[in-house]
Amino acid sequence: MSSPRVYVIHENPEWFPPLAAAFEAEGVPVEEILLTDGQIDLSAEPAPGVYWSRMSASSHTRGHEHSKEYTRALLGWLERAGRTVVNGSHVLELEVSKVAQHGLLRDAGFDVPRTTAVFGSAQLKDAARTFTDGQDVPFITKHNQGGKGLGVRRFDSLAEFDAYVDSPEFESPVDGITLLQEYLTAREPFITRVEFVGGEFVYAVRVDTSAGSFELCPADACEVPAPGSQTIAGAVCEVPGSDAPSAFSVREDVTASHPLVQQLRAILAEQRIPIAGVEFMETTDGRHVVYDINTNTNYNPAVEASAPVSGPRAIARFTGGLLAAQYQTAAV
Repeated sequence: MSSPRVYVIHENPEWFPPLAAAFEAEGVPVEEILLTDGQIDLSAEPAPGVYWSRMSASSHTRGHEHSKEYTRALLGWLERAGRTVVNGSHVLELEVSKVAQHGLLRDAGFDVPRTTAVFGSAQLKDAARTFTDGQDVPFITKHNQGGKGLGVRRFDSLAEFDAYVDSPEFESPVDGITLLQEYLTAREPFITRVEFVGGEFVYAVRVDTSAGSFELCPADACEVPAPGSQTIAGAVCEVPGSDAPSAFSVREDVTASHPLVQQLRAILAEQRIPIAGVEFMETTDGRHVVYDINTNTNYNPAVEASAPVSGPRAIARFTGGLLAAQYQTAAV
């Protein structure tokens, strides 16, 4: 059996190098568990260590349609064996359901977008009429199992929406659940993502949305090989070697003492979610609307270069601390 280490459970190898570098810098032994295939001997004991699940709700877009189910099976096995799992089974279910996120945030007293969940596509057009009271007012759609802004589109009229639903462009959600959501107008063209590690505030990221994008992946994997900064399939992308300004920057006025950050910290602690990025928008009518919880958070290199602390290294220290505490105690 291998020596104790931190195991990172995921399905996208492109995301792993910055994390591997952070664990190496902190001197924490780490190993990937890549859930694109594999096996579990259910009669065996899991290897000693700390297991961190960062399975993504968008895994099916990379050809890994069953990775969510693989992760459910693996996490259940680990938890039944008593292994320490960071962002365990209950967090996976939150990651893959915006309905669950919406309910959690609403019940905790956060301002959330008005939302209707529609099952299947047969009732979508009727549901949109109910949602808008039959008026041609802006609204958006998104996929319940999302990530990367999947299925997020703005519609300004019911006729436009009807045409989309009936067209070949219609994006069917992987779980069959489409969300209809109120369109929010930002006070300024950006959203804010607040990063937490070990339940503590790391930093806040300002994400420029002036290009009109809904797909705001901050990772290196979102880069595209073309000059300038572009919006590709709705994605705000950073281009290697470009002189264009990054869409991502540290938001210095949002700190650990910010009231909303304190509220988010409390709900993450209550729900046992140690690692997450939570997104909110400040609207023209003065609302602070919280709309997304990301539990497989990625870190943007431009932000990391200027931030006072490193997100990946904070994760390495946190999980490494769990590892040391558990196995030093066991050795006594």
